[in-house]
Amino acid sequence: MAKELSRLARNGELSYQIKNIAQANNIHIITLDGAINTVDSNSNMFGIYAWLYETESQNTSRRIKSAIKIKSSKGYFTSSIPPYGYYLEKGKLYKRNDNTPEIVQRIFKEYLSGKGFDAIAKKLYEEGIPTPSQIAGKANASDKWHGSTVRAILENPHYVGDLVQGRSETVSVTSKKRKYKSENEFIILKNTHEPIISREEFLAVQQLIKSRRRIRPQQQTHLFTNILFCADCGHGMHYKKNRKGYICGSYNKHGSKACNEHLIKEDELKTIILNDIKNLISKLDNEKFIKTIEAKVKTNIDKLEKQIKNYKKEIENLKAQKRKALNKFINEEINKEDYDMFISETNKKINNLTTVLEKNQTIINDISKNFSLKDLDNLKNMIINIKELTPDILNRFIERIEIKADGTPKIFYRFSGASVYFSALSINTQHST
Repeated sequence: MAKELSRLARNGELSYQIKNIAQANNIHIITLDGAINTVDSNSNMFGIYAWLYETESQNTSRRIKSAIKIKSSKGYFTSSIPPYGYYLEKGKLYKRNDNTPEIVQRIFKEYLSGKGFDAIAKKLYEEGIPTPSQIAGKANASDKWHGSTVRAILENPHYVGDLVQGRSETVSVTSKKRKYKSENEFIILKNTHEPIISREEFLAVQQLIKSRRRIRPQQQTHLFTNILFCADCGHGMHYKKNRKGYICGSYNKHGSKACNEHLIKEDELKTIILNDIKNLISKLDNEKFIKTIEAKVKTNIDKLEKQIKNYKKEIENLKAQKRKALNKFINEEINKEDYDMFISETNKKINNLTTVLEKNQTIINDISKNFSLKDLDNLKNMIINIKELTPDILNRFIERIEIKADGTPKIFYRFSGASVYFSALSINTQHST
């Protein structure tokens, strides 16, 4: 039940999606204006009404854009969040009475002195300077400064006292994507508010940013890239050439306030892993140990099958919730925005569960296909002859490696394919040095 078709959707495509879902679930659509009533088979005009309401939505969007353009041309700041260092009052920008304008000035001076975006961000984070998202009062605002945030401040022309607006717009009424306009389409008004940065300093920074731009060399991928993580904060480890090893990515970017160094030398880690793998394979001569492997494999298959059953049940529950949400939407118990948000979040949950479910099924299939004593002998011979740790060997047997603060690695072996034996022997093995 809806007041009119526009209350269901202002987009023709979405209107038909709702109609199809309703029909598939034996749900009728009735509008109080009498235009649509599927109980009486009165839906011949559905397409025309959907088109009319979509057209009206587009016209409304154009009127709103036109009103914003007029306000911008009169010197009003039309965004809801003012630039860092300013506050907004009745559509006008005013310099804040705290230290944020000084932080903006500091960022410009430090960049001109030779510091980079990331270096400036790292120092601000270490000093506990509130971020733009914190000042704006955003939900779940991060206290970490990023190089991209610093750059956005350095390239923001509002700091010289000018209003520069209309730089982007949504591509359509049904999409949140934005397209950027050419500079000659910007709405620019000079000297509309108190500047924080002089024009000379701002232009000098823009020239410096332009001069520093260069074609970056292709990033080198090191042996443990995407497999080595910090055991404390969970960030990926970064390779440092001058240290001949890896350090915590969070420490590398934000300093000791974010995390510890967690240094481990690459050659040392190679030796540890090779020795660990060979130590595990040496145990496979023991017949009793073989039976232990078989028992562990069966236990893990049973566990995976139980998880798959639970995931399927949860997916069906989520689908049922989607059907209930549609009923509430049709009965106007919830609005379109809440309905869209719920459906989007529920679909994400279903997709995530489906991905994990399929992954578990693949693991079971791989284990069933690969587990044999003959394969075990072949695997043993291959490992014994390994002289060097290669990406192929590493990715074949190891899921991830976590490095503790003292440099101790914790090795997580894969549980699929040719490495099933290692999984059974040493799931979540912790290697101590």
